[in-house]
Amino acid sequence: MKKQVDWFMHKKNRLLWLIIPVLFLLVLFALPSTLFNTPYSFILLDKNGKLLQAKIATDGQWRFPHHAGVPDKFAKALVTFEDKRFYYHPGVDPLAFSRAVWLNIRQQKVVSGGSTLTMQVIRLSRNKPRNAWQKLLELFLSLRLELTCSKKEILELYTAHAPFGGNVVGLDAAAWRYFGRDAAQLSWGEAASLAILPNNPSIVRPGKNKAVLLNKRNKLLDELCARNIIDMQTCALAKLEPVPDKPLPLPELAPHLLNSLQGNKLKQLTPDKTLIQTTIDNRLQERVNEIVHRHSNVFSANGVNNAAAMIMEVETGHVLAYTGNVYRKNKPDLDPYVDVIPAPRSPGSTLKPLLYAAMLNDGLLLPHSLVADIPTQVAGYSPQNFDLGYDGAVPASKALARSLNIPAVRMLQQYRIERFYGLLQHLNITTLTKPAGHYGLSLILGGGENSMWELCGVYSSLARVLNHYPAYNARYNINDVHMPVVVPSSIQKKQPKWSELPDHFYLSAGSIYSTFNAMNEVMRPGEEMLWTQFNAAQKIAWKTGTSFGFRDGWAIGITPKYVVAVWVGNADGEGRPGLTGISTAAPVLFELFKLLPASSWFEIPYDDMQYVKTCSKSGFIAGDACNSTDSTLVPLSATRTAPCPFHQLVHLDATGRYRVNSDCESPSNMVHTGWFILPPAMEWYYKNHDPTYTTLPPWRKDCINPGSGNVMEMIYPKRSNSIYVPVELDGSTGKSVFEVAHRNRSAMVYWHLDDVYLGATKEIHKMGLSPSAGRHTLVLVDENGERLEHYFEVIGK
Repeated sequence: MKKQVDWFMHKKNRLLWLIIPVLFLLVLFALPSTLFNTPYSFILLDKNGKLLQAKIATDGQWRFPHHAGVPDKFAKALVTFEDKRFYYHPGVDPLAFSRAVWLNIRQQKVVSGGSTLTMQVIRLSRNKPRNAWQKLLELFLSLRLELTCSKKEILELYTAHAPFGGNVVGLDAAAWRYFGRDAAQLSWGEAASLAILPNNPSIVRPGKNKAVLLNKRNKLLDELCARNIIDMQTCALAKLEPVPDKPLPLPELAPHLLNSLQGNKLKQLTPDKTLIQTTIDNRLQERVNEIVHRHSNVFSANGVNNAAAMIMEVETGHVLAYTGNVYRKNKPDLDPYVDVIPAPRSPGSTLKPLLYAAMLNDGLLLPHSLVADIPTQVAGYSPQNFDLGYDGAVPASKALARSLNIPAVRMLQQYRIERFYGLLQHLNITTLTKPAGHYGLSLILGGGENSMWELCGVYSSLARVLNHYPAYNARYNINDVHMPVVVPSSIQKKQPKWSELPDHFYLSAGSIYSTFNAMNEVMRPGEEMLWTQFNAAQKIAWKTGTSFGFRDGWAIGITPKYVVAVWVGNADGEGRPGLTGISTAAPVLFELFKLLPASSWFEIPYDDMQYVKTCSKSGFIAGDACNSTDSTLVPLSATRTAPCPFHQLVHLDATGRYRVNSDCESPSNMVHTGWFILPPAMEWYYKNHDPTYTTLPPWRKDCINPGSGNVMEMIYPKRSNSIYVPVELDGSTGKSVFEVAHRNRSAMVYWHLDDVYLGATKEIHKMGLSPSAGRHTLVLVDENGERLEHYFEVIGK
């Protein structure tokens, strides 16, 4: 018995002496933590995992990043062709290795390597010369790899790094380069063709030795059939499939998005990430590209070479389509590689709705309140409407719908530039990098710079706030205000409890709803309001913008579900005549909306709105003198506005043709009525546009004119303005045109400058003057003795 035990122990020791060196070698040849340190292509996928765009790796190879999973068809074809006992051996196949040694000795040259897929992974990762010593190392490292990784992981490593001919590495790149589709969509014939390539890619790669490739593929299909992996019918059909020819170009649906993400211009991901699944919808992206490209071909006839568009989903903030520019690779002089979407550019009038909403929110305006549209000069700044005309007075909603510049500037002057600048910062606008005073009142007309990315973020945030207002029981969630999302984040923001939600916001739900309603009233291009006669035409809140010098044409549209933005112009900033938002960007905008499902209009936020009695003519809250009223739904905050300032109680004689007072008529014989009266300057222009406007009746001759002091108003220059008198080309002093408005068009006005009589005007009250440098007093007297004194200063230099 003792001899048997000694024999066993002695045998065990002999086994240990054999095992210890093997274990030592396995430890000695430990694998690095990262098996492959190769550069990868930068890959962009859509929301369903479809390829949008790819950029070649820095070493010139099409090598897609490694990801989990190998398509079943390719896995079965590969294992059948390369390593039939892959799932059973420990990394080294003794039978295959012995067979290779025997064949090599018999042929007296290397005709078979006997490598398993595991050994090939090791060889690919090390990239060392092929000799006996390296083969031995590969053998030990393969055993070591099998201890670390599962068979599934080893197959994934091989599939991602195997050569497929030329500069194509990995199955994912090969499937797109040779068949133009994702690897998961490969047929049996295609999977078999690709399974053959890594074995000898230099000889049988597509486009070279096509007959050899076809023969090898068919043999593999026969073997798959013989092993009952596929049936005979599938095998026969797969053999009818053509083998791939020369490599195909990869999809180029979102080149600008890829570059901006890689450069982190959109602040959406870390720079070291190379495989990015985005929120883009592949099919929608393709159609948006086509529409933008088609319209751009028309614009190019006017020297307008670039255009961009973006579509995003309101609820999630996800970007569904991102066309950063018209991609013309063959015309590099047209700046096709510039991504306009994140680029700061003049936004034209696209910020006007935000000012309108802010004034409603702060109780400074009602939706249809009249605002002045008259010649305006503020500290030397003289804004002009696009048509160079004046309405005198216009409802605020119409001023927004028509994108009038002068009312917008006057509204911003009232609201204050610093407050508006702060609001834009609260809404996550970051492109305004200078202080508010740097931009001044021109900010509302595009005097600053904004990007399409941030404009879409702001308007989608407002739509989201409005959509969620009823669900939050008349409260607000600050998480609703965020920029667009094109790379979904795995980090979810914690939703606050209802009790934690504030009951106020930067812009109230009522002011946002009223603003979107005003934006919906804009006449669509080429339709002359006929679209409103069709029930199928969905309501869209939209706004156009045109930058100074006709450099940028904008259009942005909002519905409860989507935000669409379009920009048209030249990336180098060159302006072109006729480049306006309404004529270029707007038609593209509405064609893009046709790609999207129609949605209903925003739900009215009744908890933040109230019906009030307003004057029909002025849009203000009705006062005692208003004789015609409407019931208007306004934001709660707007109910704080003052009563109508344009209606006054006037006293007429029994005929109603003359004004009277108690000095010439008994109060019992007077007719007391409310009268719509605008200030003289507003009236001067307003009555030319509204034939129903009636000026105040004259005083009856037997009445003493009480001198209201409000029959004349200076249009230019305004009180205390400092002005320049122009110098002519010959060096002589020119003339500055002074203008005054009088309620009575036929009245005679007598002009006096510094007590010197200058002359008289009738109907058109303008006079060219050449006052010297310094302070002056201008006195205007009409034929009824009404007097207006105006002070101004002339700056010599």
